[in-house]
Amino acid sequence: MKKSYIVVSTCNDMRIDRWIRYSYGKIPQSLIEKNLRAGKIKLNNKKIKSSHKIKTNDKIDFFNINFKERIVQKKIKFEPSKEIIKSNENQIIDNNDDFIVLNKSAGISVQGGTKSKRNLVDIFAKSQIFQDTKPYSVHRLDKDTSGVFIMAKKRESAQLLTSLFRLRKVYKTYLAICHGQIEKDSGEWNDDLIRYDGDKKIVEKAKTFFQVLDKNSEASLVKLKPVTGRKHQLRKQFYAIGQPIFGDTKYRLSNSTKGINKNLMLHSYQIKFMINDIRHTYTALLPDYFKKLLEVKRLNFLNLK
Repeated sequence: MKKSYIVVSTCNDMRIDRWIRYSYGKIPQSLIEKNLRAGKIKLNNKKIKSSHKIKTNDKIDFFNINFKERIVQKKIKFEPSKEIIKSNENQIIDNNDDFIVLNKSAGISVQGGTKSKRNLVDIFAKSQIFQDTKPYSVHRLDKDTSGVFIMAKKRESAQLLTSLFRLRKVYKTYLAICHGQIEKDSGEWNDDLIRYDGDKKIVEKAKTFFQVLDKNSEASLVKLKPVTGRKHQLRKQFYAIGQPIFGDTKYRLSNSTKGINKNLMLHSYQIKFMINDIRHTYTALLPDYFKKLLEVKRLNFLNLK
């Protein structure tokens, strides 16, 4: 049995293996690659590798495939209350015809998962701001990370913003409080970060410029400008130098469990980009818990620029 699909514009430049998971659900990477090698999945009548990027209007053919091994996990839609919708609307920094910018609170996901939980897409889908459209997520921000976050209002705006992020034309600045005193006052981190896609080990290059704004024997306040956008990049890089971020329960040292903070001290402080020769700059105020730890650790952020 043959099934054919035409690639829509929102999936332009997406890897074929990611498109398959996007369309069919959580499928083991090994099973996807097995069917690609066997020619049971073809792009424009040609065999391709899992890393091949598809384009708008490409034709994808499936031949006698039944993904019996796939793990089907249905996403549960979150139904926000009026109070939750209002509290998130109050976090908006800018609201224009193309997108909104908000100061995302820590502890809330961008998109829904396989468990019922709060997420921005479902919350703003019920907001009057998106009454004639729907919210589009155009970049990532970890659940426990606070700060500047952008959601598009139109498909065209989402495609443009996604392209800017992919082409590294969006310049992001983060602030973090880490354990201990960082030796160098500024520099760059270049790391090979490891992640797994099923059983497949993937090594990704990660680059970040850093500047220490203040430090003492207990903690350091660091400004970060990531060049690449790997998953958990900044958290992994702090862990790699042996000085994890306060409140990070995933990337931490065994001796940093005592008195661990409830909140992750990582904040998306500023985003800059240009559209049609117009410069956009958005800054998110620090959350109270972040400022409190700065006071407790006697760190000064008045020299932040």
